[in-house]
Amino acid sequence: MIQLDTDSRQAAQAALSTYLKAELDIEVSGFDAEFLIDFIARTLGPHFYNQGLRDAQGVMRERLETILETVEDMEVRPQT
Repeated sequence: MIQLDTDSRQAAQAALSTYLKAELDIEVSGFDAEFLIDFIARTLGPHFYNQGLRDAQGVMRERLETILETVEDMEVRPQT
């Protein structure tokens, strides 16, 4: 499960409480907000984490291709 540090956890709880009140007129705070954050982290966190890994792999592939092209361009060609 994704672990949040204390400050991030409190910020997430506050944001969740504010959102639920503003959008759905539901008041959630304290332990209820904490349990909901834990549920979201357990169920949705892995999907976001895995997508982040896939995104990072794509960026790394692009950068590696650029490096490989640069190295290829540096190759010395024999004179004929």
